[in-house]
Amino acid sequence: MSDITAAGGAATGAGAQGGEITVDTVRHLAGLARIALTESELDSLTSELDSILHSIAKVSEVAGDDVPATSHPIPINNVTRPDEVADALTLEQALANAPETADGMFRVSSILGEEQ
Repeated sequence: MSDITAAGGAATGAGAQGGEITVDTVRHLAGLARIALTESELDSLTSELDSILHSIAKVSEVAGDDVPATSHPIPINNVTRPDEVADALTLEQALANAPETADGMFRVSSILGEEQ
């Protein structure tokens, strides 16, 4: 918890001391994220974030150096299938319903302007 608190307090300058999230901290973070929050939303988020920090602190107290960090309580494996060659569309079939094509590719309008 000290890393989170130190980072939150130092980054915001709001003085979140003792692990407490303040309204000023939440207001500053909302400003950085460019999120407009009402006073009631600020109060609600302050309470929720403070509760989250306290929960993290409780877990940190229990987790000792002899307890390995895990993301799941039981081991999981990714189930994959082997790659196998299957029937695929020809170039002509893939482009058949395209509104526009160019040089055997889909043609789409530019979204980045002339910067390309």
